Amino acid sequence: MITFYPGPSKVYPVVEHYLKQAFDEGVLSINHRSQTCMQITRSAIDLLHQKLHIPEDYTIYFVSSATEVWEIIAQSLTQRHSLHLYNGAFGDKWAEYAGRILPQVTRVVYDYEQSIEEILLPDSDADVVCLTHNETSNGTHLKQWNTILAKYPDALIAVDATSSMAGVALDWQTADIWFASVQKCFGLPAGMAVMVCSPRALQHAESIGDRKYYNSLLFMNDNFKKYQTHYTPNVLEIYLLSKILEQIPDISETSARIEAQAKEWYDFFEEHFDTDLTHGGVKPLVHNPELRSDTVLAIEAQPAVVKHIKQIMESQGITLGNGYGAWKDSTFRIANFPAISEADRLALREQLLLHLPNKAVVTV
Repeated sequence: MITFYPGPSKVYPVVEHYLKQAFDEGVLSINHRSQTCMQITRSAIDLLHQKLHIPEDYTIYFVSSATEVWEIIAQSLTQRHSLHLYNGAFGDKWAEYAGRILPQVTRVVYDYEQSIEEILLPDSDADVVCLTHNETSNGTHLKQWNTILAKYPDALIAVDATSSMAGVALDWQTADIWFASVQKCFGLPAGMAVMVCSPRALQHAESIGDRKYYNSLLFMNDNFKKYQTHYTPNVLEIYLLSKILEQIPDISETSARIEAQAKEWYDFFEEHFDTDLTHGGVKPLVHNPELRSDTVLAIEAQPAVVKHIKQIMESQGITLGNGYGAWKDSTFRIANFPAISEADRLALREQLLLHLPNKAVVTV
């Protein structure tokens, strides 16, 4: 099966080898407080700094999921009020989780065809401003947020980069908290997330002093100073992360490749297919190229066409991503993650050309 599902998505094929290697080396049975496990954790953290260009003074943690990070931010880094700016389902879910914990949550919902730099920002005393770097539900992407930095200079900036970290280069200095699950651009099985915090974020955590929860950031930080975790971790996942980071290119090279592939995909749909949805056509959901994600493409069509094309692809051994949230029935999604091979992309293109309405070819 060839999968373009946007998470959990395709894992790097070499993961099979590393799984066996982990079993043979006894990694699955080691004590998580042992020197061996601490060395595995240190290796993964050092390689994240190196390969993804994470600043040395930013601290890296391993947690169970990006969803857990939503709670850590609300519990340990937000005194009372968080501000959420979003245009899709995952930004909305984050605000919902924060609202279960915090006394005040402010939501600013903007259109997916609108740049975040253009929206009217409210006056706010929020402790944390929450952004979704790559909205997996609708295939949009934040290029920059300079107006937000200028508007809220005292607030921490938290960024959900679940479907972009390890796929595109990130400007780490523009935010205080970054996080991502590993089942997307990292090319690994689901079961762990990476959380990255600036020195300012840790200072803010100290001022709040939260130590009430097993995953309170200060408690986590005490453990990670020793390259240990605050819980019995997914040691296998940390091991696999370390091994994959050893083999993948520098993020600058990966990011350039993913950006080029994304352009090829968008050009492919615009050049080859009828965009009239009423006649069975398809088109990228997001019209503005500046706002389109490089790692997750959302392709719009009539619900019957979406259902049909997914069924056809499944019969050919290809899994497309379902639509999500408001676009559940009217889109399918295509992951453009680093682990997906050129052969997989060519196979999907061939099948789409066979089964979708092509533009008429006019000869002169």
